[in-house]
Amino acid sequence: MSMAVEVAKRSEPIQLFKQFSTRFDPEYGVLWGFMRPAGRASFNLQLLDELSAFVRSIAESGGVVSHDATDEPIKYAVIASAVPGVFNLGGDLALFKEAVTEQNREELIQYGHKCIDNQYPWYCNFGLPMTTISLVQGDALGGGFECALSSTVLVAEESARMGFPEILFNLFPGMGAYSFLHRKVGHRVAEEMIGGGTIYSARQLYDMGVVDVITPDGTGEAAVYSFIRKHMKSANARRALEAVRNGVDPLTHGELARVVEIWADTALKLSPRDLRVMERLLRAQRRCESDNSDESSPDANKVVHLEVAGTGD
Repeated sequence: MSMAVEVAKRSEPIQLFKQFSTRFDPEYGVLWGFMRPAGRASFNLQLLDELSAFVRSIAESGGVVSHDATDEPIKYAVIASAVPGVFNLGGDLALFKEAVTEQNREELIQYGHKCIDNQYPWYCNFGLPMTTISLVQGDALGGGFECALSSTVLVAEESARMGFPEILFNLFPGMGAYSFLHRKVGHRVAEEMIGGGTIYSARQLYDMGVVDVITPDGTGEAAVYSFIRKHMKSANARRALEAVRNGVDPLTHGELARVVEIWADTALKLSPRDLRVMERLLRAQRRCESDNSDESSPDANKVVHLEVAGTGD
């Protein structure tokens, strides 16, 4: 039995799970989902399972939620973060490090499949007359950036930064990054972004065509609604174009699964030095742990580069 998605008025966000919450806006048909991972602001297994329940409930309901005893269609589904200054800092590096140390390929494969099983239907708009949106307010690194890229529309606030630091420990992001970027900006840009380890500003990514909407800090939700109002004026044509885009260069679950296997096999070849760099980035994640009492935005770019500086052994 699937876990039903509870809904609430726009002004009344509710806590669905321990690390994820939703709210529904019937006026525009917007279902919001907010991540709040426990501890490190990364995709731990519980958060992935809660996201899976959320995604599954949308798919199994045919994109419908019950609101005030009435079935309402979900026209827009938004993924965002409830952690100030952080969208998500990526994969569970502690799990990766342990799996690599123990040469546990199956654990890596299972983790990768949890990620792509969530992102694939989201990328395809569930095959429904629905548009998926990512709202990035803060830093989205590694798997966090992959998650943001899985949406049809990526909205980012000015101070948001995104990138793939995996190359720093001799790995690559294996849960959709290349597939999503290749279809959005081409293979050359995709490989430069993945292979360079650069942390990009929202403005840079907007100029590159990766970010679709850029907005001043603090106006992210307003920008999402502004986009939705414009989209609704010609929703029939816009959704047709979204379907055409997915049909011209279709992404399959099998493609994502094959990349996960390449990623896992590559991870198992990491050297002791690579694992030491991974541990440094893990410490960077720990320094950005979500803390409700701390409303400051962590400087992930400085943290990442400070942590790997001097690692030449």
